[in-house]
Parts: sequence; structure tokens; C-alpha cells
Amino acid sequence: MTATDFNTMVVRHSDFLKPYAVSLTQNHEDAKDLFQETMMRALINKEKYEFGTNLKAWLYTIMRNIFINNYRRNKKFTKVGNGDIPSDIHMHTAGKTAYNSGWNNVRMTEIKTAIDSLPAIFRLSFELHYTGYKYQEISDLLIEPLGTIKSRIHFARKILTAQLER
Repeated sequence: MTATDFNTMVVRHSDFLKPYAVSLTQNHEDAKDLFQETMMRALINKEKYEFGTNLKAWLYTIMRNIFINNYRRNKKFTKVGNGDIPSDIHMHTAGKTAYNSGWNNVRMTEIKTAIDSLPAIFRLSFELHYTGYKYQEISDLLIEPLGTIKSRIHFARKILTAQLER
């Protein structure tokens, strides 16, 4: 397949990407940026496309991955505008807030007790995840399949939620 053939195929499928970009971003300007980034990456990585496979699905996957990466990148940064400062920040800077750690201490004791009461098979996976280990790291550490680790953590969360609901 020549570069011209590939470019023609990509342009033919580009009309399907625009509504998908809008549905992901919920904003027309961001959708245009996402669409342009997708087209650019598709043309740059045309050698990675395997002729005969579903080009439309390949383009959708590129767009979805770009959107997810941008979302994760933007999630790390908190944006505070001029008038968007919460009122409790003003109270804190003025010295008008009172802090009582009693309720937090009671609640943390309840949470620790609930975690300690988990079955051992769930507790270890959950505690490792809670302390910051990623699923794959836990899987490697415990020599268990990744799906098993994910399900153990999921069930531990369900048990804890049921125990701690009020």
C-alpha cells in the first residue's frame, strides 16, 4: 500500500471520528484538537497499520488513547481560577477555622479495624494496593495472575464498603 492510498483511506474514515471526538470531550474546540492530534498520529504511524485490518477501529483506538492520556495528564494538575477559591480557604487564612481531630481518629480506628477483619487472602492484596503498589507490581510480588489480584482488591473494597456504611 502506498502512502497516497493510506492517506486517502484515512481521509475517508475521518468523518466518523468527529462525532466521536465530540462525545469524548463534550466540547467542540477540544474535539477539534483531539481530531487533529488523531489524524497527525495516524499519518505519522502509518507503518504500524496492518493492511487489511479495520482502519476505522485503528483510528478510534488512537483517538481514545490520546483522550485518555490527556485526561490523566490534566487530572494531575488542579486549576484554580480567580473567583473559584473555596470559602474555607479564606477562613483558614483568616484564622477562623477550628479543627477537631476526634471524629477523624474514631473513623480511622473503624477503618483500620475493618481492614484487619478482612480475610487474609483479600487483606494482603488490598493493603499493598492501598500503600501505593500498582496491580501488576502486586501480581509480581505475590506470584498471582493479574486478574486474581484485581478481583481480590475489588471484593475487599465491597466488604469494606458494606462494613463501613452508615
